[in-house]
Amino acid sequence: MTTALYMPEESIDMIAATSVLQHQAADIRTKTINWASYMQSQMISQEDFQAISTLDKSRAAFLAQNPQQVVKTLLNLVSHLSKDATIQYILVLLDDLLQEDRSRVDLFHETSGKMKQCVWGPFLNLLNRQDGFIVNMASRILAKFACWGHEVMPKSDLNFYLQFLKDQLATNNNEYIQSVARCLQMMLRVDDYRFAFVSVDGISTLTRVLSTRVNFQVQYQLIFCLWVLTFNPLLAAKMNKFNVIPMLADILSDCAKEKVTRIILAVFRNLIEKPEDSSVAKDHCIAMVQCKVLKQLSILEQRRFDDEDITADVEYLSEKLQNSVQDLSSFDEYATEVRSGRLEWSPVHKSAKFWRENAQRLNEKNYELLRILVHLLETSKDAIILSVACFDIGEYVRHYPRGKQ
Repeated sequence: MTTALYMPEESIDMIAATSVLQHQAADIRTKTINWASYMQSQMISQEDFQAISTLDKSRAAFLAQNPQQVVKTLLNLVSHLSKDATIQYILVLLDDLLQEDRSRVDLFHETSGKMKQCVWGPFLNLLNRQDGFIVNMASRILAKFACWGHEVMPKSDLNFYLQFLKDQLATNNNEYIQSVARCLQMMLRVDDYRFAFVSVDGISTLTRVLSTRVNFQVQYQLIFCLWVLTFNPLLAAKMNKFNVIPMLADILSDCAKEKVTRIILAVFRNLIEKPEDSSVAKDHCIAMVQCKVLKQLSILEQRRFDDEDITADVEYLSEKLQNSVQDLSSFDEYATEVRSGRLEWSPVHKSAKFWRENAQRLNEKNYELLRILVHLLETSKDAIILSVACFDIGEYVRHYPRGKQ
């Protein structure tokens, strides 16, 4: 069984009732399909015709008496029919069946196994269709098959599917972005799927999309994805290599929605609590201090929240960050600022004492900090970053005997 992170459903906005997909599904439920014409033209068998016609009229009763026939018929129809309106109708029917009772996912897995048929294939094929509704409803069903049953999605299918979700997220003006994010929220609650997502460079995509102007609902959903990733200690330790802390600190400072504030604080807390190496947690604390998170926490302390989690997280983070400030050497502070790529005229840069004592430390870890400064000079367009980087390299050359070389 896959290890899923348990959370109450309401906290996940399971049915985002306002999403484009939901509106269209409500419309499709009211349609009727002429199954008799399919049978007359021999596009479906007598057996499938009877099953789907009865299912249309009395879903619950027929499913309870003939579960395997229903699964068999639905898989046959999805695999062999091609008209958009018909496929849309079948997908909505199938999604409704799963939404009513999650245990039906295992029924699909078991029945397709007995039929020697792959349950993933027909729906993965639909991801290549032109119709946006079909693509995203097939994706939603795949996520349920992958997360709600005892079967794990096979590795090659998983990589294809996660790459698909990642590409959909990055598509400009995707009207289905809430549905895409919803599928990712489900997938990333399963630990087996988290590393696969990271290996298709998923975290970079999340941070890139979050750095654009997305609406607060999508913002919440994508930060939720980062949050569930941080429950894995190895991933929590790697997270700030993707500049997650500066990006979330920026969103926190502009954020008007309580649920977005809550999920950002929960990510920050995990970034301190979950890594097994205490030096990583310390680096994360310093990075938060550098990104002015303490100032945001003091503003949040003045506000009244209905949600006790927010208050608890604000207290926890304030205490941890205050402690890390007291333990901070000036070099720790400097190194974190350089690694963040956000150089500013903080006091250490102009301290002659700092450079006398620390210039040669820019050589540590194979010249890590020096290389970052040079990289910033080559790539940054920001006048302050460029001037601080030039100044620092000048101080390094001045105070380190072999600096010029």
